Amino acid sequence: MVAQLNSLLRAAHEHVCPVPPVAGAVSAVRRRAAALLAEWRVCPELVEDSLLVVSELVTNAIVHARPPAELRLSWLRGDHPAILRVEVTDAGPDPAAGATRAGIDPDEHGRGEAIVHALATRHGIRVHPGRVTRWAELVAA
Repeated sequence: MVAQLNSLLRAAHEHVCPVPPVAGAVSAVRRRAAALLAEWRVCPELVEDSLLVVSELVTNAIVHARPPAELRLSWLRGDHPAILRVEVTDAGPDPAAGATRAGIDPDEHGRGEAIVHALATRHGIRVHPGRVTRWAELVAA
């Protein structure tokens, strides 16, 4: 059992990245995530889907929530299918989120949740005092 646990721990990677509430943050965070996935040698079939999930969850935090926000990526490999977990934690709903925001195309707005649900094997929301975490897991085939 201890050997299995040690093997599992060696096969796990995790990274936390702040999400600045500024224009261009989504593309910068996505580039950082792409570099990490390459460094971790995440299987190619997961990379594009996971980067889309990162983009959607980070966009949601910037557009609909209060700062600060952070992205956490976890890559778990072992004797089971590999799992990439994407989490974005923010300070909860922005009371002004219902207002129209400059630079947001209304035809492109509102599809992120459906995209994440379609791509993720599992997904959910955790609410804790002063924070909300939206997460998704993608499993390697």
